[in-house]
Amino acid sequence: MPRHPDPDLEQRILEAASRLWARGGEKALTMRAVAKCAGTTTPTVYERYRDREDILRALRLQTRRQMFDALSRTHTVREAVQCKLEFALAHRNAYEMLVDGVAKPPALHEPWLSFNLMRQRLAEHLGGSPREHTRLALAVWSLTYGTAMLIIRGGFQGALRAQTIHACLDALDVMLDSVRSKRFPHTGPKWPPNLILGEGRKSRVGNRNGRSRQRKKEPSRELGGKKLYDLSLVRRGT
Repeated sequence: MPRHPDPDLEQRILEAASRLWARGGEKALTMRAVAKCAGTTTPTVYERYRDREDILRALRLQTRRQMFDALSRTHTVREAVQCKLEFALAHRNAYEMLVDGVAKPPALHEPWLSFNLMRQRLAEHLGGSPREHTRLALAVWSLTYGTAMLIIRGGFQGALRAQTIHACLDALDVMLDSVRSKRFPHTGPKWPPNLILGEGRKSRVGNRNGRSRQRKKEPSRELGGKKLYDLSLVRRGT
């Protein structure tokens, strides 16, 4: 009898890869280990993913899409931050993997949908264009990530967990109030023109020559009929 395709196989492969990454990082993520954990064969995994990097890329894109879908249902900056914290705590392995190496290619050049949505929420709340709030979005991201990882790595539960989440949200409110009253400090060097975040292939991390180390251009993937490198999900230029 002919074998029928398994519609859940790709998701099983990604879930297996996520578990393996959580146990031992990239070193634990071999194609053979992924196949065994997913209950399939190594050639079958290769039929769907070229190599380990291809699996990691698929995991990142899936997590970005899921987090963006959740944040899209929020209406304020505070709601978005609370939603992002809830997502990170509910999907700790995927969230940790998403941030791992995020400032290096290929992750740097992938669509940062949630980051761009946060810039858009800040622009709606404070005025100006989303791109004008890149540094503030970075501050919000740092606050959110630090809170999430403190809870995850510290094993915070019960009252301590709840207090930590609300301390983060209260700090966010203070930050936004400072921006509105033009009292938000901007210490350190001026934001360099070659530090570009959330712009897909145009993203740079402010190296001296203004360029990130490039890898061979990857073909774009599709989600819901839209190219992931097309950031039309949020306003162009955000």
